[in-house]
Amino acid sequence: MAYEISNYTLRISLEAGADLSSAQYKFVKISAGKAVVCAAATDIPIGVLQNNPISGGEASIVVAGGTKIVAGAAIAAGVVIGTSSTGKADAKVAGTDTTEYAVGAVILASGADADILTAVINCASPNRAA
Repeated sequence: MAYEISNYTLRISLEAGADLSSAQYKFVKISAGKAVVCAAATDIPIGVLQNNPISGGEASIVVAGGTKIVAGAAIAAGVVIGTSSTGKADAKVAGTDTTEYAVGAVILASGADADILTAVINCASPNRAA
């Protein structure tokens, strides 16, 4: 079962730029100064959404630290992750996913798509999976 790591997280709040009520624990990006779900594997995530605001509401986002994330597939512990085209955690392979950003590593694995995993992320300083 996934768990939160409450100490030592960097969080920000942004206005939700869309209805994010079904996007809790997904990667979000900044668009026109507001938080929206990442919509491409090449998006640069700002963090992982911690709540479920409607459009115009306050989005609470973990930028760096430990967090739960919705998985896009089965992902093992230790695997490097970034966003998928739907904001879910996606495994990133160095040298293969060179146009995509690696922003974290899995601590507690997921068994399938839509499972919640636990990861440590750093979206404050994203790097391509080169």
